[in-house]
Amino acid sequence: MGEISSSGYKDYVAGLLAGVAAVATGHPFDTVKVKLQTHNTEAHLVQYRNGLHCTARILKTEGIKGLYRGATSSFAGMALEGSLFFGIYSQTKKYLQGGMQSGAPRPQVIIPSAAFAGAINSFVLGPTELIKCRMQIQGTDSLVPMSSRYSSPLDCALKTLQSEGVKGIFRGSGTTLLRESIGNATFFSVYEYMRYHMHSRIKPASSNYNNLIEIGIGVVTGGVSGVAFWLVVMPLDVAKTLIQTNPDKNCPRNPFTILSSIYKRTGLKGCYAGLGPTVSRAFPANAATIVTWELAMKMLGIRHD
Repeated sequence: MGEISSSGYKDYVAGLLAGVAAVATGHPFDTVKVKLQTHNTEAHLVQYRNGLHCTARILKTEGIKGLYRGATSSFAGMALEGSLFFGIYSQTKKYLQGGMQSGAPRPQVIIPSAAFAGAINSFVLGPTELIKCRMQIQGTDSLVPMSSRYSSPLDCALKTLQSEGVKGIFRGSGTTLLRESIGNATFFSVYEYMRYHMHSRIKPASSNYNNLIEIGIGVVTGGVSGVAFWLVVMPLDVAKTLIQTNPDKNCPRNPFTILSSIYKRTGLKGCYAGLGPTVSRAFPANAATIVTWELAMKMLGIRHD
């Protein structure tokens, strides 16, 4: 086994910048996803036909700010999440590589590194996503009474703590842990293999290999990996959203029980509610995340093994 790098803080700085890039690019898509998941699987005033219908309704009734509901907690959460996730992944990967220089990607290194980073990160993501989701479902088409709505992410956090205690702010964290462990093992397996094979084919074939090609590879590998993440864990995300936004604090918490109930009512389509805007968000948001991460590592002098 290798030693943890003494300059590891740079991995965390690069991850922080990547997290901010992800929110700036993807939050409006995420708002549409959450509304589709809650409105189309529970009783609400309006049932959205698809992502475009949902987006049009938000813009018509709430304006552009409606698409950025909960963005404050997202920026704070994703900055911390990105820093922790990419930092832990990079450091764990270096440790498991044992000082070996990179060759072909090794699944016995990538999968545990990504799953471990995702599991640790879920403890930050759980509370921030609960606040974000509860803010996002508030809107003109929501059945949440005006007297029960939150004025800000801080108000949401304080009222949740007041009514449900510390346990309430971590509601759905078990499902978040499952989603992040499985999803990120998928994400980095796809990313590392695609990146390795694209570099190994393009570098020998190009006499003018430059930063633009590097960015292009980052866009493709990040985007495709992000789509793969959500295709694998989307049902878990649907269950997590319903657990975190259910007004009944004694609601079921087992994601598989919830998914079984959704499947009986609406079929497989219900288990993938919000997939359209999620995939639409996944490519650009994860492309921006990976490009930012790789550029930040390059500027900080970190070798990407």
